[in-house]
Amino acid sequence: MCTLTAMRRGFLLLLLLLALGAIAAGCGGDDDGGSASPTGPPSAQTNCDKADLELVKPPGLTVGTDNPAFPPWFGGGTNSSTWELNDPSTGDGFESAVAYLVAQDLGFQKTDVTWVVVPFNQSFKPGPKDFDFDINQISITPERAKAVDFSEPYYDVNQALVALDGTPITNAKTLADLKPYKFGAQIGTTSYAHITDTIQPSKDASVYDTNNDAVSALKAKQVDGIVVDLPTGFFVTSAQLPGSKIVGQFPAAGTQEQFGLVLAKGSSLTRCVNEVLTRLKADGQLEQIQQEWLTTRAEVPVIE
Repeated sequence: MCTLTAMRRGFLLLLLLLALGAIAAGCGGDDDGGSASPTGPPSAQTNCDKADLELVKPPGLTVGTDNPAFPPWFGGGTNSSTWELNDPSTGDGFESAVAYLVAQDLGFQKTDVTWVVVPFNQSFKPGPKDFDFDINQISITPERAKAVDFSEPYYDVNQALVALDGTPITNAKTLADLKPYKFGAQIGTTSYAHITDTIQPSKDASVYDTNNDAVSALKAKQVDGIVVDLPTGFFVTSAQLPGSKIVGQFPAAGTQEQFGLVLAKGSSLTRCVNEVLTRLKADGQLEQIQQEWLTTRAEVPVIE
């Protein structure tokens, strides 16, 4: 009797162990390389098909830039016989061409793209955006990247010094030569930061709402020179302010300064835009339009 009871107890224990093993197997992960449940929420943007893109105003693509939108970035260029302002939708100019190449690769026709005015300083401020991406010579910096997403860079840029021809500052060859002079630049730009951090002049720099205001100040001789990115310097001297010249360009201090597209922080579109820019670099299209619209920097002396 005791032997039979023991056998029954052993049989029941075996059944219990088998049941617990089945439950554990059903609840556990797959150790043989099978897919496990995700540990975090799934990405809202699972692919980059046009129909699946999260857009601010679907079904079109909304692109931001400042007003005025200057050549050679928009509407004209250093190789153009005409200079048109404030019409980024033409596809002319380096950044307009970049924007439409990105749009096309994402599946949009030119007529699907809507441009909105976004003041330079507002584009990388925290908060919601009324654009899918903004393109406006916006340099990628760690501080700005705290508030917005940046795409992969689409252009490596140097800063340049523009002054009125025949003035003493045009003889400057080194940073030390620039110390006594007064400079101007657009507010919130890396051009202004270059004055304060790299040139470190003895006189406080003047700050302007736009590059156009800075050019006007130079024309009125309120400043000795203005700092702008090099392609803008070519436009200023060749079309905007007769009698001015590029004194020189400044080499990158440490990390190369680069322009990137601006997107809302955490935008699901960032990955898709990066994939597009990678393709445009690989197949040479970015280089091609750069040669079409932007004058080579090799012609300009370096100030160190």
